Amino acid sequence: MAKKTRTKKKRVRLAFDEGIVFVHSSFNNTIVSLADRAGNVLAWSSGGKIGNKGSRKATPYAAQMAATEVAKAGLEMGITRVSVIVKGPGGGRESTIRAVNAAGIKVTMIKDATPLPHNGCRPPKTRRI
Repeated sequence: MAKKTRTKKKRVRLAFDEGIVFVHSSFNNTIVSLADRAGNVLAWSSGGKIGNKGSRKATPYAAQMAATEVAKAGLEMGITRVSVIVKGPGGGRESTIRAVNAAGIKVTMIKDATPLPHNGCRPPKTRRI
């Protein structure tokens, strides 16, 4: 019987200098993802991935810890400058930007892409008691 040989896949080192940090901050969680200029996600983290459960995921501290984890991964790939795109009304909006900047990555642009309705859905009828 022939022996099976296992071949290890060699991890390819990616080298970038610029990237985009997407911050999706809702009332329940904050998701931070780092992408290259083409939009391909390189690293991501969230308040739940850090280890928080329940309402603690939505805190600015959890968002800060998620942002520092993503920034460390970006520094390993050689990213020095990022533009930040923030989406959502949550509490982790500002703390993620501060954490990325404090980790050693220069923030060149901040864009707010929060979706706003142009008089969208009809509200529910008033409650009568």
